[in-house]
Amino acid sequence: MDVRVWLESLGLGDYANAFAANDIDAVLLPSLTVEDLRDMGVTSVGHRRRLLDAIAALYAQAAVTPDQPPARTPPAAEPVGAEAIAPAGAAPIQAASAVQRRQITVVFCDLVGSTALSARVDPEDLREFLDSYRAAVAAVVQEHTGWVAQYLGDGVLAYFGYPKASEYACEQAVRASLRIINAVAGLAAVGGQPPQVRIGIATGLTVVGKLVGTSGGLAEFSAVGEAPNLAARAQS
Repeated sequence: MDVRVWLESLGLGDYANAFAANDIDAVLLPSLTVEDLRDMGVTSVGHRRRLLDAIAALYAQAAVTPDQPPARTPPAAEPVGAEAIAPAGAAPIQAASAVQRRQITVVFCDLVGSTALSARVDPEDLREFLDSYRAAVAAVVQEHTGWVAQYLGDGVLAYFGYPKASEYACEQAVRASLRIINAVAGLAAVGGQPPQVRIGIATGLTVVGKLVGTSGGLAEFSAVGEAPNLAARAQS
C-alpha cells in the first residue's frame, strides 16, 4: 500500500511528506501511537482521530479478508439454532451467517485499573490512549497470525486459529500475549500510571461466526463455547 495515496484518500495528504521523512510505510502504520503522530506534526486532535480510525479500519479489512489460504481445510459450516449462539443478556438472534464449529484459542486482554483511570483522566486524553492501546494490541495479534474479533470497552478479544486454521494457534496465542504485555508497558503513562494488562488464554471447541441481530444489522464475529468464558475468567 502506498502511504501517500492512502493519506490523500483521507484528505490528509498534507502529512505525506512528514510520513515519508520519518520512514513510515504500510508495515509501520499499525504501530503508530498518538505520541508518534504528534512528533510528526499532526497537532490537530481531529486529524489524529481520523488517522487512528483509518488505521483501525485497515486492521478490520485485513482480518476479514486474509491474504493467504488456511493452513488446512476448516470444518464445514454447520447451521446452529439461535438459542445455542445467543450470549447471555443479548438481544435474540434471528439468523447466523457462515457459522462454524471450530477449535480455536481465545485470548482476552483487559486493561488494569481502567475504571479508576477514567475518573482521573480527561475523556479526550483517555480516548486517545485507548486508541494507542488497541492499536498496539492489534499489531501484535496480527503479527502472530491472530485476529481481533471484538473491542469490549478497554478489553480486546482475539482468536487464534480463526479465520485461518492453524496447528500452531495455541503457541502463537501465548507468544502474542507475552508480546502484548511488553508492548502495552511501553506505551506512555496516562494519569500518572504506567499501563498494564491482564490476559487470559483458553482453547476449545466453539461455534463462531458473524451474527445478525434483531435490528437486521450485523454484529461483530463472536465465538460461543467454554473457551471464551474460560479466557475471560482466567483474565479476571
